[in-house]
Amino acid sequence: MSTNPRPLSTALATYDHTRALKSGSVVVPGYQLDFVEVTPIIAAFRRMIRTLEFDVCEMAPTTYLTALEAGVPIIAIPVFLMRRFHHGDIVCRPGSGIERPKDLEGRRVGVRAYTVSTGVWARALLQSEYGVDPDKVTWVVDDEEHVESFKLPPNVEKAEPGDSIVAMFHSGRIDAALTGPAGLGRSGAPGAGWGVAGGGWDDNNEKKQDFYQLFDNSAKVEAESYRTTKVYPLHALVAIKTEVVAKYPDLPARLIAALEESKRPFIEALRRGDAESPDLVRYGGLLEVVGPDPLPFGIEANMPSIDALLDAAVNQHILHSRPTIEQIFTG
Repeated sequence: MSTNPRPLSTALATYDHTRALKSGSVVVPGYQLDFVEVTPIIAAFRRMIRTLEFDVCEMAPTTYLTALEAGVPIIAIPVFLMRRFHHGDIVCRPGSGIERPKDLEGRRVGVRAYTVSTGVWARALLQSEYGVDPDKVTWVVDDEEHVESFKLPPNVEKAEPGDSIVAMFHSGRIDAALTGPAGLGRSGAPGAGWGVAGGGWDDNNEKKQDFYQLFDNSAKVEAESYRTTKVYPLHALVAIKTEVVAKYPDLPARLIAALEESKRPFIEALRRGDAESPDLVRYGGLLEVVGPDPLPFGIEANMPSIDALLDAAVNQHILHSRPTIEQIFTG
């Protein structure tokens, strides 16, 4: 029997906690991960969904759920490579008259695409914590959905070709928007020059924007939300082609173990109080809120967040029915 490692084309962003895996200092026994660099990593989601280009691919969780319902032959492992709260991502145009969350009803709000995870989480918190009916908001999008077959709900309006959320925000044609790669921090579809390595975006674009946050002191509000709900929004899970899992059934568990090992030095640096990178600064600021591991893997540790995401996807007309955990995850 051959002892040569089995090659797998793989697209993962370079985070502090994936760096050891991508450098080769951590390996998946029996496998060779051939990394394909995609900038921004969001562009890899679309390529995976539409053409199954990679064997293993990082993916936004709502993109994954939408693709799963559409029959795309992929399956996820319960590893979440990025986490963030979203109260601070909802911003309003000066002069819009929006003072509280319920004021968003009847308004036009910009988001890159309807199924983008930041938008889903923002709508979920507005509904569950503040009683906002997302169906009473007109969601204005300026990009395609990753899953081409997805049908937009009737309260979603697509921008004209060449128009953008940024332009509509400045001209007063929308009243509020999401920030970063989900909204004002970019323009157009994800592609070269759109963001920076590691899945980020051009901060300079967003710094030019004139807006105010819907929630004052959003970091405090986010911490209070977590303590009450235990929902810590999931981002960037890892999906594998189902034919690869069928061929190599030991791969999911081995990949999970390797990602845990790759994460370990990052967690140790956080606990030492190191602050030498944006990831260390960002997640270090969350330790007092979410505990000593700000990137917990596994189903049990993340069940409140998984439940919340599934509820949101059904409530927001993204999924027609709620899948089981067994249908969503392997490993």
